[in-house]
Amino acid sequence: MTVFSAQTLERIQYAAEIIRKSQRGVVLTGAGISTPSGIPDFRSEGTGLWSRVDPMEVATLNAFRYAPEQFYQWIRPLAVKIFAAEPNPAHRAFAQLQAAGYFKTIITQNIDNLHQKAGCSYVLETHGTFQTMSCTQCFKQISSQGFIEPYLKDGQIPYCPDCGGILKLDIILFGEQLPLQTWYESQAACRNCDLILVAGSSLEVLPVAGLPLQALDRGAHLIIVNHSPTYLSVRADVVILEDVAEIIPMIAERVLHE
Repeated sequence: MTVFSAQTLERIQYAAEIIRKSQRGVVLTGAGISTPSGIPDFRSEGTGLWSRVDPMEVATLNAFRYAPEQFYQWIRPLAVKIFAAEPNPAHRAFAQLQAAGYFKTIITQNIDNLHQKAGCSYVLETHGTFQTMSCTQCFKQISSQGFIEPYLKDGQIPYCPDCGGILKLDIILFGEQLPLQTWYESQAACRNCDLILVAGSSLEVLPVAGLPLQALDRGAHLIIVNHSPTYLSVRADVVILEDVAEIIPMIAERVLHE
């Protein structure tokens, strides 16, 4: 276990005090909360997925329309890791805090379903999900269960059982709008919260990166736990530049048991 400085421990304690006093807390998570579960992020230099391939060649909506096979070939290694991954202590700590009533809403940029696996009950997936697919011809949305297993195992591209069109995973590609209802609910949660806790997000990807600003502009507290600073670090009540899988459980322990 990492030995943290006295300053970091003080910040953990202060974060816990803010959470205990909040009435309408919101959590916003990014890729950094899932990297401890073995899921690579997209932007880290040398290890991120975009360091090895141009996203404009494989991960845009137009690229999928013209070459869906290339997209499915590219994303398969990531999909295998996602479906094999298990929640880490940060996911489980947020589930405990949510169950105790400190956070009603968890907004995530991740597509890995790990918050739900950990037991979280209300999760807004702003960048979509692997759990459903939509037909590119008849637009029917169906569960990915039954289609994802042959794809993960043998690389079989999924086709619509009704019309035969290629099924697209319901994850948001470049050039594609965010899920409208999810986005409305995310904005409403941030505009009405009195605390937003950002965990594992560099706050670089718009429009989700602007959500904490909506909360701040209405007087909410801001806690940031991330490996690197963000554009809102100067406005945060607490900034902890450490591993979320270690820090979030320590905060939760203080909130729930002190």
